[in-house]
Amino acid sequence: MTATRTETASARPTGGGRGGRLGRFLREVISEMRKVLWPSRKELGTYTAVVIVFVVIMVALVAGLDVGFAKLVLWAFG
Repeated sequence: MTATRTETASARPTGGGRGGRLGRFLREVISEMRKVLWPSRKELGTYTAVVIVFVVIMVALVAGLDVGFAKLVLWAFG
């Protein structure tokens, strides 16, 4: 098994309180966000449309099943 951590134990801050840890965390977050491959405006519109269409289809499916089961229950017990 290989180690993936690039810093050594001596490079870690000893103590330092919350301010140091919070600052380091924020720097690491910003560093990781710079690595993200952000979608273009066109891709974002396409992805949004796909999600909306999928949600509408799923809502229609669940609503249809709900109405169907309600009618079945009313037929059986009504």
